[in-house]
Amino acid sequence: QVQLVESGGGLVQAGGSLRLSCAASERSFSSYAMGWFRQAPGKERDFVAGIGWRGGRTSYADSVKGRFTISRDNAKKMVWLQMKMLKPEDTALYYCAADNYLGSPSKSQYEYDYWGQGTQVTVSS
Repeated sequence: QVQLVESGGGLVQAGGSLRLSCAASERSFSSYAMGWFRQAPGKERDFVAGIGWRGGRTSYADSVKGRFTISRDNAKKMVWLQMKMLKPEDTALYYCAADNYLGSPSKSQYEYDYWGQGTQVTVSS
């Protein structure tokens, strides 16, 4: 069982930056691919970014490429999502997720086994 706790969300003006953090409890954290997803009110949960278990493979949604960066530190059991040039359409509840898979990170939420409770990001115009 992997417990994930997100932090770092908040209110920011358009063009600003935020860094989301995800802390994992599992000792075998390094065996998991990790992803960030987001869900805006009335919309489905969408893939944002993913990172492979070693950190060498990353993937991003087209809407955040060039603005968001995902990274991880297996020794610290942490994953981060650095978000820059934020837009009002980035407003959503952001979730960290873990996939027990030693491969490239999936863009499908159904592949992920464990989820955090989410952290709210609100971007004002």
